[in-house]
Amino acid sequence: MNKLPAIDRYIARLIFFPMLGTLILSALLLVLEKMVRLFDFVATEGGPVSVVWRLLANVLPEYLALGIPIGLMLGILIAFRRLATSSELDVLKGVGMSFGRLMRVPYAYAIALALLNLAIVGFIQPYARYAYEGLQFELRSGALGASIKVGEFTNLGSRMTLRIEESYNDGRSLRGIFVRGENRDGQSVSATAAGGQFMATDDPDTIILRLTSGVLIHESPKFSVPRVLTFDNHDLPIPLPKIDAFRTRGGADRELTIPELIVVGRDKSEPLATRLETRANFHFRIVEVVSMLLIPLIAVALAIPPKRSTSSLGVFLSIVLLVTQHKINQYAEDLGARGGVDPIIALWVPFLLFAALAVWMYYTVAHVPGGQPIGALERVAAKAGQKIRGLARLFQRKPRRPA
Repeated sequence: MNKLPAIDRYIARLIFFPMLGTLILSALLLVLEKMVRLFDFVATEGGPVSVVWRLLANVLPEYLALGIPIGLMLGILIAFRRLATSSELDVLKGVGMSFGRLMRVPYAYAIALALLNLAIVGFIQPYARYAYEGLQFELRSGALGASIKVGEFTNLGSRMTLRIEESYNDGRSLRGIFVRGENRDGQSVSATAAGGQFMATDDPDTIILRLTSGVLIHESPKFSVPRVLTFDNHDLPIPLPKIDAFRTRGGADRELTIPELIVVGRDKSEPLATRLETRANFHFRIVEVVSMLLIPLIAVALAIPPKRSTSSLGVFLSIVLLVTQHKINQYAEDLGARGGVDPIIALWVPFLLFAALAVWMYYTVAHVPGGQPIGALERVAAKAGQKIRGLARLFQRKPRRPA
């Protein structure tokens, strides 16, 4: 880093901190929004709270893939906006530094983050997505102990019923327990206990429910009167219900890595619909990564406001452009997956149009004297702002009292 020229180090610092802050903020907002839904889902399924953090860890790569382009865009835009509004950009151009020279650091960031994003969407995210689906399956099937819900009667197989009033320590400790079991001979055992805990055994199909401080009632056709037993500790074996194994990875195209997408897309033995979906998803991922190389051009073009202006319209438009391009790519992926348009045409034609827009915007601001790619929008926004301020002053005026 110290071997870089001073101006490159300066621009790198200006970009880094807004970019990092934006990336962390966007990831936190997405994670918080997802966390609320995951807590509700895990609580509904009766699973331990620790599963929420495992689920969030597996969706984090997807959110990073979304947040990295936004962080790169705002990092470059805020850095060059600061250079422009403080007249430092004019000084740099005055000493002979062209826009092409100043774009070295933004493109160094863009290339590095594009490679990182390629690793995330191409290799890390598919495995994380599969792990996320696996955890959801285990919650629904009860493989994580989630089939026993607090405050509800739960059937364990066809001959045992369990109810628990309270659970803590991630389900390891229980309070207020009622259990009833029957066998084929007509015998039944009912028990209530103040507390208890589940314990593993050598048999993977059986667990032990260790009850403490309770009463057990044993009923049988052979007994004229049910037997009642008060106990301090009692071990009750519980047969686990059979749980189907989770499917292998690759049940959805988002769970395939980029090399696997290529193999499936070219496999003639696969159904046509599967091949179209994998091809569309492959081109979607590549377009999303390659589009990051256009971000420096757009960010610099939108960062420079008109002279004697501090308008932040470019910041707003940068987010709108990124979100719009991402949504167009998603629609194009769906269109290509359905077979309406070849995935290459559906995804790469909008990309080329987006690239043409980015190049035109950069050329206008860098090589056209006084060029302003969003000058018309800036003028409209300025007039609208003046009218809004005028209306605000009008409403703030106090009416005169009549004489």
